[in-house]
Amino acid sequence: MVYGYHIVLPHYGFWLPNDPRGSWSEFVGCWEIARFGESTRHLEQRTLAMLTPEELALREAARQALLYPPVSLTGKQALSVANGFKEQSSKSDYAIWACSILPEHTHLVIARHRYKAEQIANLLKGAATARLIDDGIHPLRQYAKPDKRPPGMWARHQWISYLDSDQAIENAINYVIENPIKEGKPMQNWKWITPYAGLDPGWTTLN
Repeated sequence: MVYGYHIVLPHYGFWLPNDPRGSWSEFVGCWEIARFGESTRHLEQRTLAMLTPEELALREAARQALLYPPVSLTGKQALSVANGFKEQSSKSDYAIWACSILPEHTHLVIARHRYKAEQIANLLKGAATARLIDDGIHPLRQYAKPDKRPPGMWARHQWISYLDSDQAIENAINYVIENPIKEGKPMQNWKWITPYAGLDPGWTTLN
């Protein structure tokens, strides 16, 4: 049974289809970066610190060849994203158990909902984007064409882990809480987070 989701939302330019660490992509659809290699189909458990200098240089060269600069959120932009998440979670009645918004990617742990995980992710991304635009601080706003929205600040896909036990949920929550600390940033404590109090013994879900 699935009780929740750990969703990772990469920001634009953070994890490319031909990233040396591996990716979920079957092909490289962007011609600007196709010359840096084919897609790395499988996702390896490697961090940036584990890449060789040659791999790091290739990754950075591919990022620099993108149509727009890779998105790296400021603290003010992260707060705007959080406010978008807050508004959407209230509107759709999500129980978000943990959230960390980092410069290049965002982590969320969310209780199972009537919407599929992919739909939840898309609605949250849309709400965050709308809030950034309303606040006038979208990270790619300078590339917007007249009377058009800015280019997308999110990667096309997201990673979703399906949580099927109390222990899996707690592990995911702890991972998300500790993620900013691992990057040398303060722990994030959003007031709109729903505290996780364990699974309801009477709660059953469909596979």
